[in-house]
Amino acid sequence: MSEIAPHGGKLVNRIATEAERPNLLEEAKTLKTIHIHPREISDLEMIATGVFSPLEGFLSKKDYDAVIANNHLSTGEVWTIPITLSITRDEAAGLKAADKAALVDEEARPVAVIYIEDIYEYDKKKEAQAVYRTTDEAHPGVKYLYSQGEFLVGGKITLITRPAHKDFSEYRMDPVKTREIFKNKGWRRVVGFQTRNPIHRAHEYIIKSALEIVDGLFLNPLVGETKEGDIPAKTRMDCYNALTEKYFPKERVVMGVYGAAMRYAGPKEAILHAIVRKNFGCTHFIVGRDHAGVGNYYGTFDAQKIFDEFKHGELGITPLFFDNSFYCRHCGGMATQKTCPHPEAEHFSLSGTKVRELLNAGELPPQEFTRPEVAD
Repeated sequence: MSEIAPHGGKLVNRIATEAERPNLLEEAKTLKTIHIHPREISDLEMIATGVFSPLEGFLSKKDYDAVIANNHLSTGEVWTIPITLSITRDEAAGLKAADKAALVDEEARPVAVIYIEDIYEYDKKKEAQAVYRTTDEAHPGVKYLYSQGEFLVGGKITLITRPAHKDFSEYRMDPVKTREIFKNKGWRRVVGFQTRNPIHRAHEYIIKSALEIVDGLFLNPLVGETKEGDIPAKTRMDCYNALTEKYFPKERVVMGVYGAAMRYAGPKEAILHAIVRKNFGCTHFIVGRDHAGVGNYYGTFDAQKIFDEFKHGELGITPLFFDNSFYCRHCGGMATQKTCPHPEAEHFSLSGTKVRELLNAGELPPQEFTRPEVAD
């Protein structure tokens, strides 16, 4: 196993064994059912495989309240975003604490069993303000939250059937697998990098800077649900492969996908992303400008500042903070404000909007912004 302990000290495994599975499938037929959405199914898989350790299920009321109030679970571990299962008022009327229920997908197939600890009402606006720092429905995370049912169900889960992913199968690895890979490579210090955008020269620069101080890189793009207008996961994966093929030492890079949905929660999501990479076995985590941000809801470096709100060692993973990087014509290479003394007129960078405009017009972004293989 890799050198770093999972969050909470133990890697969670809530997947039914081959021996348990037939009995659970039979039992599920006799249970009351809760229909779960694709995002909740991805969360279910993250819980069951240990990506969301120490969570063993969807948050109970005491954990939910603790996360909203002080960014910790009731048991004391840092946790910043509620991982919840919502139901309607009608569904809640047919369920009670201590029941078991079958969690079924959109085709009514049982995917898991939940051992209900409690069913509780919650304040959506309060959660929106606590997690997203806004109650504005234009924010994609807030919009999703407002679409949820009026009640939440808390309790441990057992995953009966893993989602059948048709994409990125070679890159879908549970934490137990990534930890084994890092150990076999002899990596004691591993840096994780999260992105939902195509990789460009600025990303490459900060990743390579981090690689100077660790043994290996875990490139861990998010392939769960994203908002409309984001670049599709397949395109992003092609970009990562094009870049790592030609511009990185292959023996120092492992790529695996992160299957959860994007919350766009800025600072709070930066903490969750760090915890997730710790569970995968990373000892370090890159936090760039506006990590997990959207629109103008967060300050440029708020996702870095939030790490100071936790006690030393509480997170158990070392964040690496990077400034906005750019190509400096005078330096003749990539730099940041921390390393480049030249005026802004010498700096070249493009906004995501400008890049999309170029691509939509059939033009390639210049080499100073992205590698030609990635632009293609």
